[in-house]
Amino acid sequence: MAIDKFLIEASHIMMFARSIGDPNPIYYDEDYANSTDCEGIIAPPTFAQSSAQFDPHYFLRPKIGGEGWFGSGKEATGMKPSKSEGSSGGGGSAAAGLHAEQHFEYHLPLKAGDVLSATTKPGKSWEKESKRAGKLKFSESVTEYRNQDGELVITATGVGVQTERPVDS
Repeated sequence: MAIDKFLIEASHIMMFARSIGDPNPIYYDEDYANSTDCEGIIAPPTFAQSSAQFDPHYFLRPKIGGEGWFGSGKEATGMKPSKSEGSSGGGGSAAAGLHAEQHFEYHLPLKAGDVLSATTKPGKSWEKESKRAGKLKFSESVTEYRNQDGELVITATGVGVQTERPVDS
């Protein structure tokens, strides 16, 4: 995660909550939110993941003005498919990396008005054997989100898996 600062805005919280279908007034009604123990509008779980939109190097962000921009007409996602070495060339996808899990541990409520900074470091890694895809290599990426006072607010742990070969059909 390559962001310096991530401002938590009440309107972004409201739109995020609406997008996930959560009508809880703590995400948009300031009077209601101020009457709770949280003492203000807070962000829903997983909201910190939206910080990726502030990362100019986020791998899913389209490249403006060049190859890969959404609407280029070349690919529905604007991203070219990649082939790994050792691809079978068949109808299935090549051995690839996949997002396997995401965990969020909240240490403090994430409030409207907070300014987060994020630092990411590698976590644990391990391997398992799979009958259909060969060796599976798992690795964690741990991102710590701290507020403007330097307090740890959220620890987000993502788990990725790399397959040795394409999954057998």
